[in-house]
Amino acid sequence: MPTIEKARSWYQYSDQVHDFDHVMRVYRVAEVLAQKEGADLEVIQAAALLHDAQAASGSEDLRLEHHEAAAAFAADVLRAEEWDEERIRAVQECILTHRFRAGLSPKTLEAKVLYDADKLDAIGAIGAARALAFAVLGGQPLYAEPSADFQKTLEPQPGEPYTAYHEFLFKLSRIKDRMQTKSGKAMASERHAFMKAFFQQLIDEVRGEK
Repeated sequence: MPTIEKARSWYQYSDQVHDFDHVMRVYRVAEVLAQKEGADLEVIQAAALLHDAQAASGSEDLRLEHHEAAAAFAADVLRAEEWDEERIRAVQECILTHRFRAGLSPKTLEAKVLYDADKLDAIGAIGAARALAFAVLGGQPLYAEPSADFQKTLEPQPGEPYTAYHEFLFKLSRIKDRMQTKSGKAMASERHAFMKAFFQQLIDEVRGEK
């Protein structure tokens, strides 16, 4: 089983939003969900540690999306750990289906647990903070009013900032309805309510209404 200290070395090139702190938050939540749902804990732990690893390592095949690169990297790591091929494929399934934008649906219980754990880190207080950090790192303002065209299509508009609130409308607000496990849905409901209230408070303060 890969150790946490070994895993830390895979994320030395990551940005502040997709860093090892993110990995450990996913790891901890995934353990909780795995225990509640009766999933294979070892597969979950390995998948959580590896789910963004190759994308963060600075040596990934740039032809691959980050979830594909991470799955390939995971196979190399786990073969070196002498895992059998069936369990390696179980970890890869978790990694390949964890990405929101990839549009792949997790099929196994373990893949559903990792998906939920990763998505829970994108909502709630942590999610709001990450969205704001990612926007600022990308040179975007803290808030800009989404245009009517953006609100209609949820597609980036030429010349329009893409702020944390844009990401909330496009992705974060929809995560709670895509959760895969009963335990994940319960946690997501609470985090969603906080995040929705946060962004409304942000808008009200920017407008000078509160």
